[in-house]
Amino acid sequence: MDISDMRRDFESEGLDRSALDDNPVQQFHRWFEEARAAGILEPNAMSLATADRDAMPDIRTVLLKYFDDQGFVFYTNYGSRKAREMAQNPQAALLFPWIGLNRQVRIQGSVSRVSKAESLRYFTSRPRGSQIGAWVSEQSRVITSRGVLEQKVADMKRKFADGEIPLPDFWGGYRVVPQRIEFWQGRPSRLHDCFEYVRAGDGWHIQRLQP
Repeated sequence: MDISDMRRDFESEGLDRSALDDNPVQQFHRWFEEARAAGILEPNAMSLATADRDAMPDIRTVLLKYFDDQGFVFYTNYGSRKAREMAQNPQAALLFPWIGLNRQVRIQGSVSRVSKAESLRYFTSRPRGSQIGAWVSEQSRVITSRGVLEQKVADMKRKFADGEIPLPDFWGGYRVVPQRIEFWQGRPSRLHDCFEYVRAGDGWHIQRLQP
């Protein structure tokens, strides 16, 4: 199917260096809040790209749950495919595709697990059904039918019928520590505005990139 005629021009205000915060995380915060205010569906949804020891790339969508100057945090099963790839190659890339605003943010950096205390704090904030789901799913592993999964849910509900659900030792958070962050603003005629922040010691070097 030829879809080469699918296109639209990006009618957006420009992005200038003078409008950018010197700190990329503060700039991300500003754009994130604007995405929320604009009603972007799941503005914390991000594509997470990883690669295994053989450099085979992989990508999926996960949800950002926390960010600050130390990095961008998400949670998963430590036995999942993404976790196995990050153990082999502890680097990752993130993409926030805020199409409704003609914007995207790209982040590259190193990856490490967050502390157990951080994972526990987030885990206890999750709905009870999501807590049980973390216990049930051996993420990325083959299963014969959905019925098996539903039976495991029923078993876990009985097991944890009383009291709080504990944090699984096979589940927790990862932090992507950024080394490069790119802010992209769509403009007419594909002459987009694009600025990248590259970590330089304790600060950041900022430069405009050609679209």
